[in-house]
Amino acid sequence: MAYILINPNSCAEMTRSIRAMAETAAPGAAFEAWTSHDGPPAIQGAADGERATGPLLDLVARASERGAEGIVIACFDDTGLAEARRLAPCPVIGIGQAAFHVAALRGWRFSAVTTLPVSVPIIERNIRAYGFGPHLARVRASDVPVLALEQDPDAACARVTEEAARAFAEDGVQAIVPGCAGMARLTAHLRAHLDRPVIDGVEAAARLIAAL
Repeated sequence: MAYILINPNSCAEMTRSIRAMAETAAPGAAFEAWTSHDGPPAIQGAADGERATGPLLDLVARASERGAEGIVIACFDDTGLAEARRLAPCPVIGIGQAAFHVAALRGWRFSAVTTLPVSVPIIERNIRAYGFGPHLARVRASDVPVLALEQDPDAACARVTEEAARAFAEDGVQAIVPGCAGMARLTAHLRAHLDRPVIDGVEAAARLIAAL
């Protein structure tokens, strides 16, 4: 059975981007990517996360019944991660969690560049709960809505790149963590433009899930 990537929002185009990144990151692994069609169109803040959790857990249960080798929750907020982990017999990781672990394993201080300000408190809380507060410089909002990453990728890329460059210039960090699953499509551009470490959560989770 494959590793299952679950996108907790209902944007199928984002799910395709997530799968493409995972397959590039771990070409020897078999991935399926599922969209939570009953989830919100985007997860921006705690209210959206709460609406997404029920449908997400239904998909976690289905993946478990089908014998998934591992499950990746492809939302940077790690939506429903604790509940999913209790439900599934296989390893379950979130893409935010995976990215923060990679940064810590490298000993890097990092800033995260996410979408809207409403997501900042959730990400900060997760990082500290995982024990990585000492590695965090700042969680920055790019003011790019989640769905703009799919609907207007050029403008979104320019804004996220600008904010990431500002983080390197101002925050005293060795790495940037893009703070949304939909930013996976921007990773190559960010690395080429910034010429500095960029830790993509989908990429990190695709490599780590097999190790678990």
